[in-house]
Amino acid sequence: MAEESLPGATPPPDDEPDAGGPEQPLLTHLLELRKRLLRAALGYLVVLVPVAVFARPIYHFLAEPLMRLLPPNSTMIATQVASPFVTPLKLAATLSLVLALPWVLAQIWAFVAPGLYRNERRLVAPLLLSSTLLFYAGIAFAYYLVLPHVFQFFINFAPQGVSVMTDINEYLSFVLKLFVAFGITFETPVAIVLLCWTGFTSVEQLKKSRSYVVVGVFVVGAVIAPPDVLSQILLAGCMYGLFEFGILWASWVVRHKHDENPEDDEAATP
Repeated sequence: MAEESLPGATPPPDDEPDAGGPEQPLLTHLLELRKRLLRAALGYLVVLVPVAVFARPIYHFLAEPLMRLLPPNSTMIATQVASPFVTPLKLAATLSLVLALPWVLAQIWAFVAPGLYRNERRLVAPLLLSSTLLFYAGIAFAYYLVLPHVFQFFINFAPQGVSVMTDINEYLSFVLKLFVAFGITFETPVAIVLLCWTGFTSVEQLKKSRSYVVVGVFVVGAVIAPPDVLSQILLAGCMYGLFEFGILWASWVVRHKHDENPEDDEAATP
C-alpha cells in the first residue's frame, strides 16, 4: 500500500530535481536529443518555405533605409551573375532562422529542463524568453534607428561626382553583420544576470567597474561593428545603457534569490 503524504509535510527543496525515477540510460538521452533536433529542423523548414516565396519583397523592405536616401531613379546593382537569385534566398534562409528561434529554443529547453533543479528552471526559463526578445529588439533598433543614420553619413561623405550604387550582396552582408552585432549587444543584461546569479561577480563589483566598462564598450564597438565611426559610437552607447539596465535587473534577481534562500547568506557569514 502506497504511503500517503502527511498534512503539513515539508515539500522537496528547490535544490533537488523533480525526476524521482532511476537515471535514464545514455541511449534514451540520445533518442530524445535526436527528436528535439528533428523538431527544430522541421520548424525551421516550415518557416523557410513562406519566407522564401516572399524573399524579393522582403529584400526590398530591408533595402528601404538606403533606397529612400538615394537620389531619384537610383537603384542598387548586382555585380555577379547569380546575385539576383542567390541574395534573396540567402536573406530568406537567415530570416527564417531568426523567426524560428523561439521554436528552436523551446526544443532546447524541453531537452535540458528535466535535468535542472527547480530554482534553476525558475531562472533559466525567463532568461531564455528575455534573451529572444532582446535579440529581436537589437535587430529592430539597428534597422529603424542605426541604418538610416549610418547610410546618411555614408552618402553625405561621398566625394563629389561619385554615384552611390550599392551591390545587393554587399549590402546584405553589411546589414546582417550590423543586425548580429546589435542583437548580441542587447544580450548584455542577460549575461550580467547570469554572472551575478552564479556568483562569478557581484553587483557591487560591476558598479565599481563603470569606468573600465566605458572604455571596454568602445573597444568592443570598434571590433564587432562595421568599419564606420557612427555605428561604432551608437553600438558602444547602446551597450553601456544595457550594462546599466543589467545591473538593475541583476540587483533584483540576487535580492530575490537571497529572500528565497536566507540560509545561504547565513552559511556564508563567518
